[in-house]
Amino acid sequence: QKANNSMITELHLLEQFTDALTVQADDDEEGEEDEEAEEKVPSMSDYIMHFLTLPWKLIFALIPPTSIYNGYPTFVIAIIFIGLCTAVIGDVAGHLGCFINLKDCVNAIAFVALGTSVPDTFASKTAAIEDESADASVGNVTGSNAVNVFLGIGIAWTMAAIYHESQGNSFKVPVGSLGFSVTIFCIEAGLAILILFLRRNPAIGGELGGPKLYKTISAAIFVFFWVFYVAISALEAYGKIDGF
Repeated sequence: QKANNSMITELHLLEQFTDALTVQADDDEEGEEDEEAEEKVPSMSDYIMHFLTLPWKLIFALIPPTSIYNGYPTFVIAIIFIGLCTAVIGDVAGHLGCFINLKDCVNAIAFVALGTSVPDTFASKTAAIEDESADASVGNVTGSNAVNVFLGIGIAWTMAAIYHESQGNSFKVPVGSLGFSVTIFCIEAGLAILILFLRRNPAIGGELGGPKLYKTISAAIFVFFWVFYVAISALEAYGKIDGF
């Protein structure tokens, strides 16, 4: 039986690498619903995205399949890989901000935040496509931000406070422009929740998807929220507008 399990594991790993190296067409909703639909030919954009994401696909193909020890190694190693990828992306974004002489506070809410949110973006996209409801995709966003705020900040600041106390110093963080940007973020978050609530109207059908007109408008509004948040926070950081 151990030999069979080892053979199954090797086959799963081989399949993962085969899938990672294969250019796959982006299936739309109609293609998924029609079981007899012909296999789609990858488009130019599919090839471009494949070669751009190929290194990440090969890295994550190293994750052991779920058939090993009920999937526990898969979960642990996947979390480690996601953490490493997030650290690399965040570090590259930080160096980019230094290279173009961008203030730390603006770089943090623009490039660093965008880079560290890429894994969550793909996870939410996958959940939105595969799940019947929007709970998983929306819950992934709120849960990820909860971990960032409560654990990411809390654990780091606690460790810093303990370290400085052991050195006989006091741990103090000077006040910057965080209050202004967080206020703008909270206002836009409230508006986003209101939009999701309004999208429950039967004419639209739910928080995600729906008729092309409504989902295009919703997507455009959310993109505008992010652009406006970064722009207004950057203007305040550089003294172009008054904060509080």
